[in-house]
Amino acid sequence: MPIQNAEIAAIFDQTAELLEIQGGNPFRARAYRRAARTIENLPRSVVSLLAAGEELSELPGIGKDLAGKIAKIVSSGRFDVLQALKRKLPGELVAMAELPGLGPKRVKLLYDRMHIRKLEDLRRAAEAGKLSELRGFGEKMEQKILAALSKATRTQKRFKLSEAEAEATSLLDYLHLAAGDIAVAGSFRRRRETVGDLDIVATGRQLDALGDRLVKYESVAEVAAHGPTRTTVILRSGLQVDLRVVPAESFGAALLYFTGSKAHNIALRGLANDRGWKLNEYGLYDGMRRLAGKTEAEVYARLGLDYVPPELREDRGEVDLAREHRLPKLVDTSDIRGDLHAHTNWSDGVASIAEMAAAAKERGYEYLAITDHSRHVTIAHGLDASRLAQQIDEIDRVNETLAGIALLKGTEVDILADGRLDLSNSILSRLDIVVAAVHYKFDLSRKAQTERIIRAMDNPHVNIIAHPTGRLLGKREPHKVDMERLIAAAKERNCCLEINAEPSRLDLNDVHAHAAKAAGLKLAVSTDAHTTHELGYMRYGIDQARRAWLEAGDVVNTRPLAKLKKLLKR
Repeated sequence: MPIQNAEIAAIFDQTAELLEIQGGNPFRARAYRRAARTIENLPRSVVSLLAAGEELSELPGIGKDLAGKIAKIVSSGRFDVLQALKRKLPGELVAMAELPGLGPKRVKLLYDRMHIRKLEDLRRAAEAGKLSELRGFGEKMEQKILAALSKATRTQKRFKLSEAEAEATSLLDYLHLAAGDIAVAGSFRRRRETVGDLDIVATGRQLDALGDRLVKYESVAEVAAHGPTRTTVILRSGLQVDLRVVPAESFGAALLYFTGSKAHNIALRGLANDRGWKLNEYGLYDGMRRLAGKTEAEVYARLGLDYVPPELREDRGEVDLAREHRLPKLVDTSDIRGDLHAHTNWSDGVASIAEMAAAAKERGYEYLAITDHSRHVTIAHGLDASRLAQQIDEIDRVNETLAGIALLKGTEVDILADGRLDLSNSILSRLDIVVAAVHYKFDLSRKAQTERIIRAMDNPHVNIIAHPTGRLLGKREPHKVDMERLIAAAKERNCCLEINAEPSRLDLNDVHAHAAKAAGLKLAVSTDAHTTHELGYMRYGIDQARRAWLEAGDVVNTRPLAKLKKLLKR
């Protein structure tokens, strides 16, 4: 069965984890992680690229060696390097490394010193207070590990939106041959940052034909249920797929019902009940008479409402606004004029400045900010003042060769523990844009972390605070920060907060971004791209912005360059 991009990326991520636990060459592990990100975000499947005879070695971060390894994975479904590492490092070490607060280095220490190789071994050691015997493990760390283990056992596995999207795209391409109307509903359609399963609603000339086709899908690992109108399967990735086949006249009502959210549906049913009607997945009824159901818009209109975009369906006031014809005109990817957070091969990116500029121009952008890391992020080959000065000159040279797009000179400067910046004002004053970020000391108290970031915003050169809560979905919890205070401080200082569109971050979350909008604070939606492909992350950031009710005027990088520069002035 052909292998999916997400599966190859997972294989490389797991290989990198085991290499780090083993204490191997860090550059080798980093190469696998970089390759995983490239593969995960390709617009086409690796299988189709190989079938078309295209050279994988030309992809960012993929050399001839890795291209050959990918081809072998595609042909065999396995990776010998990973299998060998698993034999050397048995147990559940990768799962342990993914727990918040651990990581490969600490897992290696646990394995070497205490022979802990399974999650249950780790739980017992933490409960017995044995971990505190190791350097770097105290009582606080033991409690953090126990909390993470408890959460892992009671929480259903959720998939990043980008992972679910890759599976959904492939699945719909396969199913549409037997379907009439077909769409993915649920939290995926509402563009939640993580997805528990895929709910697919479809119509078909023969109701059972779609279910029969689904169970034969190449990535199905298990068939949990199979009937004429509902089929449930588990894919090889572990993602559950629920297919519901409905008559054509009920498609809109079913799509509305299964998109949710539950709270939004309850609000709509309440409106129907007030009129003596009934609303369910088959339609809107007055007794036995169908009033609407073929399309969602038809159902909303019959209830006296404007159509509510799926991203807003969380029962946060959208129903009242739809009744009053006051729904926000949500920002769209077509509104974006440029990206304000991107990396090149001057730090930990893989593309040159010119290559990133060409990719941004191809997307129709008017500008792109080059914001490589500052020196404190040593693992990212961050730039000191001397190298940043050289890059400024290089960006000027590249700008002279460009037409139709402008490069902004910038940096992603580290916010040090005391709130100072990692670079001096003398070099920051030469830049068009300064993006400041926290990359270490995530465990400060809420008060200390908040004051740290506010002190950074006190520097008049800082324009944007990147990924303000520092979270990594499924891997690292947000650091403690008083978001209300942070939003107020940013507004007072004419500083923006970022919605980081990287699928593992999506930080700010929708609730915080909505609070920023309510306070009148402008936000930047940026990709944090490290490759040319990752400029495509913008759509995930826009998803998050739409869930936060943001309109084009709420996002600074919807402005033309001249207006953007005025807006960024402190």
